[in-house]
Amino acid sequence: MTPYFSIIIPLYNKETHIKSTIQSVLDQTFQDFEVIVVNDGSRDGSKSVLASFSDDKIYYYEQENQGVSASRNLAISKAKSNYIALLDADDLWEPTYLETIYQLIQSFPEYYVFATSVLIETPNDVIPSIYSIDNLKDNDVCVLDYFESSTINSLLTSSSVVLHKSVFEKIGIYNTSIKNGEDTDLWIRIGIHYQIVFKNQALVTYRFQEQSLSNNATRLIDKPALDNYAQLETTNRGLKKFLDLNRFSMAMLAKLENDSLSFEYFEKAIDYANLNKKQQFLLKQPAFSIKLFHKFKGLLQYLGIHLSAFK
Repeated sequence: MTPYFSIIIPLYNKETHIKSTIQSVLDQTFQDFEVIVVNDGSRDGSKSVLASFSDDKIYYYEQENQGVSASRNLAISKAKSNYIALLDADDLWEPTYLETIYQLIQSFPEYYVFATSVLIETPNDVIPSIYSIDNLKDNDVCVLDYFESSTINSLLTSSSVVLHKSVFEKIGIYNTSIKNGEDTDLWIRIGIHYQIVFKNQALVTYRFQEQSLSNNATRLIDKPALDNYAQLETTNRGLKKFLDLNRFSMAMLAKLENDSLSFEYFEKAIDYANLNKKQQFLLKQPAFSIKLFHKFKGLLQYLGIHLSAFK
């Protein structure tokens, strides 16, 4: 019998987390699912950890290292269900996550994209994600525009969204040419075509891991292809603001890396009216000041104080 959900998990060097991630799936109160894990050439003990599970709900595939996008695309191609649940190999679901998504699908059968809020686990504490949604209360269920709701944090994450399989047929699968920010590119394509059914209940824990700036800022070719949406952003104000906020982030990373060419590339495309006062101020600061701000922010985060230019 066809399972109701297909859960896809790309796996690469997550031996310290994959066991708890898989267990959080197997502990779901809603049990009508399959789990598709694609090992993307892991070089640690991830394969051995996964082999410790004997549940017949789990399907395992291996490939040479091709990146997370290729892993997810392979898993999507193997999925039997109409509803695809994304999950990263180091994140966690609360036991009622799938049950909650199932209830949302039953209540909103005419929609195709479903999500809940998330908790962000840093090395020092766990904080709730904040969204740009007015008057949002705990357990509220809303139908939302992705771009308008994601100017602080993304309404969608790679562990908190379930998509009807037809979404991929309409917008395409993951772009394997993007090595960093492939999720953002997918969210943009979803946001252009679909509204999001969202429940403000934190049923997902995203384990935040700081990535090196050299992996984030210096290779423009690896970033989401924002220029792909240049024509559409001229008529879609929500998309334009969302893209400008992403350009702001990339410009800041470029400045931290003393990459003046990338900074100029991103900065010149920004409409400053789409930025808040803090963001406008930071863009005008010299690189040494940005580096000092960055270090100060890291210190405060260690002390449990979280600052953001996005709120």
